[in-house]
Amino acid sequence: MDVQKLNHVAYRCRDAAETMNFYSDVLGMKLAHVITQDRVPSTQEFAPHCHLFFEMADGSWVAFFDLVDEPAVAQANNPDWAQHLALEVASIDALDAAHQNLVEHNIDVLGPVDHGFIRSIYFYDPSGHRLELTARTIEPGDLEHFAAEAPDLVQAWTDRKATL
Repeated sequence: MDVQKLNHVAYRCRDAAETMNFYSDVLGMKLAHVITQDRVPSTQEFAPHCHLFFEMADGSWVAFFDLVDEPAVAQANNPDWAQHLALEVASIDALDAAHQNLVEHNIDVLGPVDHGFIRSIYFYDPSGHRLELTARTIEPGDLEHFAAEAPDLVQAWTDRKATL
């Protein structure tokens, strides 16, 4: 396999228009494509839906499904901090500007939080999905160091988890 980049990640939303307004007007993402269909293309199941795609600067997309017969958006059986969508902005200044923009739109924001390699803010979209905006704070060589230590950290976690 030769996976190149993220094409899209898809989530449910409770309302296509509300989602369009939030991701376009508040986050400034381009509404790149919308598909409305009565059948699921892969299974041919009858399930009328609207599929919205929002484009990011690298050409990847975040997509949402508005389903006719299912207005409630069920969250997975996970704490909200464990399942979220993290989107990257260009700089700490851009993160600060995004934070201010969210506050001006009366959106509750948690952070900024310094994770040592990124700085993040957290908030929710209208459907209740937790979003994270990040700006990288890494130094030259950090990514190589992280990759080199990753297998040992997984093994240490696996060993520790067995004792908890």
